[in-house]
Amino acid sequence: MSASSRHVSILRLLVLVIVTGVWWGVARVADSRFIPTPLETLDAGARMISTGVLQKALGQSLLVFLSGYLLATVIAIPVGLLMGGFRILGRTLEVYVNALAATPRVAFIPLIILLLGLDAEAKIAIIFLGAVMPILINTYAGVAVSDDELVEMARSAGAGRMAIFFKIMLPGAIPFVLAGLRLGAAIGLINTIVAEVYTAVSGLGGLLSVYGNTFQMAPYFVVVLVLALIGGLVTYLIRVLEHRMGRWRGSVANFR
Repeated sequence: MSASSRHVSILRLLVLVIVTGVWWGVARVADSRFIPTPLETLDAGARMISTGVLQKALGQSLLVFLSGYLLATVIAIPVGLLMGGFRILGRTLEVYVNALAATPRVAFIPLIILLLGLDAEAKIAIIFLGAVMPILINTYAGVAVSDDELVEMARSAGAGRMAIFFKIMLPGAIPFVLAGLRLGAAIGLINTIVAEVYTAVSGLGGLLSVYGNTFQMAPYFVVVLVLALIGGLVTYLIRVLEHRMGRWRGSVANFR
């Protein structure tokens, strides 16, 4: 581990200690019915794990989240690449994509429930709608902003359309795609909770609803922390993917 990495790790630990200390201080001053202490939250988490409540809810939420998120990824990236690679197609569909992206996803929930009911399919559809637009728009933007001078140099060197796409446009779009994946994961996770509250009350969203309505704040905080950990883990995995895909960026330099 480099010196800068050690410094970052120390600073992160310091921030965690400060946040925990502030949390503890606020909990001591405020009403314990509304803000539990870290120890009370830890104790509630241990009880939830021992009874299996947390594991069951986590499994349900992860299943629908990953299903909706992966479906959005599989559809959004190819469509975004096509829109960016074929400029006429991109300009034609862009207005509709932007209109759909600006429409609140909550507006579609009654229709989804009407068509798919209250089961897992409805939850997956809600998560899909939340995650697909950021991924698609970022992928499209990444391909569309390709370096025109670099493309012309490649053409003058005899590179074909497919070679230009895979050697220049696609590698250049990778940072945009990964940014879209991060945004899509965050919105998809939010929509997971929304879906579990609006449809059949289950998963982590169901626990939030139950504990919030009954003012069981210690287990409520446990669920919030679990959601934060899931978000952090997904972001970390995408960063690992970004590191592994760095070789795509290197292929651009071969045309310079």
